[in-house]
Amino acid sequence: FPSHDNGPSTEKCKQLMSMTKHIVVLPGDGIGPEVTNQSLRVLDAVCKKFGHEFQYSFGLIGADAIEKTGDPLPQATIDMCKHADAILFGAVGEHKYDNDHHSNIRPEQGLMRIRKELGLFANIRHIVSHPSVAHLSPLRASRLENVNIVIFRELTGGLYMGERHLSEDGKIATDTSTYNEFEIERISKYAFQLAQKRKRKVTLIDRANVLETSRLWRRTVHNMSSAYPDVELEYMYVDTAATHLITHPSRFDVILTENLFGDILSHEAAVLSGSPSLIPSASIGTKTAFFEPIHGSFPAGKGKDIANPLGSILSAAGMLEYLEMYAESAAIKQAVKWTLENGFVTKDIDPVNFYFTSTIGEMISDRILQASNDPVISENILMRKSTII
Repeated sequence: FPSHDNGPSTEKCKQLMSMTKHIVVLPGDGIGPEVTNQSLRVLDAVCKKFGHEFQYSFGLIGADAIEKTGDPLPQATIDMCKHADAILFGAVGEHKYDNDHHSNIRPEQGLMRIRKELGLFANIRHIVSHPSVAHLSPLRASRLENVNIVIFRELTGGLYMGERHLSEDGKIATDTSTYNEFEIERISKYAFQLAQKRKRKVTLIDRANVLETSRLWRRTVHNMSSAYPDVELEYMYVDTAATHLITHPSRFDVILTENLFGDILSHEAAVLSGSPSLIPSASIGTKTAFFEPIHGSFPAGKGKDIANPLGSILSAAGMLEYLEMYAESAAIKQAVKWTLENGFVTKDIDPVNFYFTSTIGEMISDRILQASNDPVISENILMRKSTII
């Protein structure tokens, strides 16, 4: 997270030896509760190993909230989140609402509203290619080498948050895209700061040859760039960027863009990792932050213990970085890397030799607690035992 330094000092480490944090958990719909439960299991292992305490509060959102309160985002959830150190989220979405075109209430409204209520203006998605699952990507392995991209998507403006209008006869629809300089500057600052710690390159993606909002983005970011002389600023139209993400993805370092373009491009970029279920994300505001996997609610997989929890678990690792728990975050990431390298994966990655959602959570928790380089006990793995090393 670019607003923080590269890590705590020795003195700060002493102060952080034991920490208590209030985490709001919003499990949501579909597989959301299942993957979130594994993240909580992993966080409990972190607490045990590092001597911390996480106090959890659970809130309603999405279809679950509609069924219980009639509102996809109850006020109680909003109030809870505003007093949290961070929020861990599962997923929203339910088929019956997807197929009801006459309903004015939808689960996704809860997610849109909470972004606005909490002032979450920057969505950050880290796209990394994993050699052990590269075969799942539609791209050749050679194109996936050295892919390590961070996408900054603005969340509070653009078409998604603008005014909407439908004519009385239902034949004319209008969506309005609006941005101001302040919205552009505050997310661009994050992108430049992170680029300074990476490969020192920011690619601004827009449609400045057509859209007035894109021209404002380009002027504003260009004016800001002089404050970051060590960072190369590149401009690219969104259609060209969509092509380069597939043909030459390693050319990107930090991508900066508006709401709609960021949504589409980050989902396109997900194929570079091998599986969208591996990708975490963070939505950052001025007072708190919201962490979630990018995958959907996958209602068909609900209750089957087959969902991939790694995106959620890596989102929890990102949450710890936000809370300045760097060693703790690294422990989770190393454990996740270990499971992938050893083929301990869920059904979406290997439909034949797969492990259950809960088993993966146990493996990662055990790895964090034991931190051993001892060989894997294959008999225990085959028996789906939690003690694996």
